[in-house]
Parts: sequence; structure tokens; C-alpha cells
Amino acid sequence: MKVEITKEAFQKLKKRFPWVYKNELINIPDCDKGSVVDLIYNGEYVATAFINPLSKISARVISFEKTQIERKFFYERIKKALKNRGADLNSKNIMLSLEKKFYSNSLRLIHSEADFLPGLIVDKYGDNLVVSFTTAGMDNFKGVIIEILIDLLNPKGIYEKGDKIRQKEGLEIINETLFGNVDDEFLIIENDKKFLTNLKEGQKTGFFLDQRKNRKIVGEYGNKKILDLFANAGGFGIYANAHFTKFVEISALACSQIEKNCELNNINNYEIIKADVFKFLENEKEKYDLIIIDPPAFAKNKKAKRGALKGWKYLIVNSLNILENNGYLALFSCSNAINSRDLLDLALSSSIINKCNLEVIEFLKQDVDHPYILNIPNSLYLTGVLLRRV
Repeated sequence: MKVEITKEAFQKLKKRFPWVYKNELINIPDCDKGSVVDLIYNGEYVATAFINPLSKISARVISFEKTQIERKFFYERIKKALKNRGADLNSKNIMLSLEKKFYSNSLRLIHSEADFLPGLIVDKYGDNLVVSFTTAGMDNFKGVIIEILIDLLNPKGIYEKGDKIRQKEGLEIINETLFGNVDDEFLIIENDKKFLTNLKEGQKTGFFLDQRKNRKIVGEYGNKKILDLFANAGGFGIYANAHFTKFVEISALACSQIEKNCELNNINNYEIIKADVFKFLENEKEKYDLIIIDPPAFAKNKKAKRGALKGWKYLIVNSLNILENNGYLALFSCSNAINSRDLLDLALSSSIINKCNLEVIEFLKQDVDHPYILNIPNSLYLTGVLLRRV
């Protein structure tokens, strides 16, 4: 099946950007959602894509070379993703070879478009695999992909974690075990830290694996009194292992995980505040030498950016009010709509209000098992900066 695209879409595809929007398709075929089509410009082949007229992103490139999209194709793509992460493909236990490279028993194996498999997420938790199929095209090949994962990795179990984005593709949200048995609660061992996570009920596929490197970097700064905002499972505060740590988190499930994780890592002097971070900062007067702000995505798209920037400004201004001189402030945005440049601009304007200077210590991004492909700007979705008040 052939689909003609506009000149604008062609120019983007020449740069190997893999999305084509509905208004960039000249003809929209009457076909099942997620069908495989050839994208054509001026009668010439450009790329092979999944097509779904129900989605604003109506075509997602699966290959820039004309090929059959079948089991062999997915087998080679998945092997390439594993190899790019340093897996020993000749090992009897490929997953164990990855653990040794990342000093962790948990990591991302497949990262959607960044591994040229649009709509497929695969995370490894020990011998468990947690998967998400977020596009109709990838969902159509679910059975084949699960077979390949079993063949290559021999997991104990595979669990499908539903993502709300499936609804934009006309798909149901599914949460179910697809193969074997999956641990409800799993102990992540990351560097020398331990974290309990609920694979079936936790956020994302169970844990924020993309912050692994950043937890280690930020944890080396500030060791007296730390404030971990939007703490989730307490990763940043636990890595820092300060004399005293205050965790602020609104989720009751996350608060219970923080408690367990502190016990696992022998963190004794801490306090867990179950509260909305914005309301907490209204009344907080204590001073800290390290504050981490790692909120959920305030702006999932450019339309929501203006309101998100206001929220961010409030967080930074009020955090600077309680940050000691020579104290550190770590800011993280998990949305491509707000990047590190935005964070720096917000920090600058906040420092003017607080009449202080801020030194840039580190630029931070998602860990390498969540690849950033230069041709796909959206694949850089987690950015951060570490600042010092001087």
C-alpha cells in the first residue's frame, strides 16, 4: 500500500525524523489501524511506516529501506538494540551480561523510536520483562515480538504495562501477564543501592530507570540536609545518604516504598512528608544544602508549556528561599517541551528575584540505555541541570 506525502514531510524524512502528521499525508488509505505502508514522494519510495489515521502522528517510520516487516525484521532490530547496550549476544544469559555492564539488574532494553521500533518499550527487572506497546502498528506484531523476547532472553515472565497514549491510537489500555510469572514486588540493585518496586502498580514500567546515572552524580553533592521533592521511591535522597533527608511525595504507594527503601539502605535520619509539593513549599522554613526538584511532566506538549513554566518558576523561587549559600539545586524535566535551556532561563529569573548567583555544575540527561538520537529531537526527553548557589 502506498501513501503520498507532502514536501514538508519529505524534507523531515530526509533528515531521518520518523514522524509524519495527518496534514502531511496527501492520501489517507482506508485500512486497518497500524497497517504497514510505503511513504511516497513524487512517485519515489521514501520510507516504510505504520499508518494510523486515528492518531495525530498518522505515520511512524519503521524503516528507511524497503524491506519486509516480518519476524526476521523484528528479530534483527531487537538484537541490535541489545548489542547497542553492550549485551554479549553469544552468552547463555544475555540479561546477566547487561547487568555487569550497567552495575544494575534493571535497565531499558528497547526505547521505542530511539531503537527504531516505534511504540515498543521493553524494560528488564532481573528475569522479568515489562513491556509497553503504545502504537497500533507495534501492537499488531505483539505476538511475534513476545516470541522473540522469549527466544533471545529466556525471561521468567513478561508483563504488559498499559499506557494512556494507547487511547490516541484507538487501543485499549491493557495490564496483564503475557508470559510466565512476573514478580509483584522486585528488588532493584543499582550500583550499591537497593530499591523495592512494584512492577505492576508502580509508575512507568515500575521504576525511573532513566535517572540511574543522575542519582549517582547528584548524590555526590550535599551531605548535611537534603530535600527530595517529588521523591517517588526516594532514589535521589537515598543515593545522597545525608545526615538528614526530607522526602516529599503525594502518592501513598510511593511513600510506603520510600520507607522500605530507606530501611533497605540503612538510612536512619529521615522524614517522609505525604503532601502536594506546591503546598509544602508555602510553609517550609528549614534550610537545606541540596534540593532536588524532579516533578512529573507538567507540559506533555507545547500548548501546555506556558502554564508549566509558571509552575516551575514557583518551585525554583521557593526552593531558593530555603537553599543555603553554597548549597546545590538539581532540576529535572521529563518532557521534551521543557528542556535544559528552559530550566536555565527559569533558574536565572528566579535567582534575580532571590538576589543570588547560580553556578552551573553539571548538565544532565537520561542514562544511555534510553538513547538520544540526534535526528529525533523528541528522544531527548529527560534533561536536567545541577546548580550551586554562590
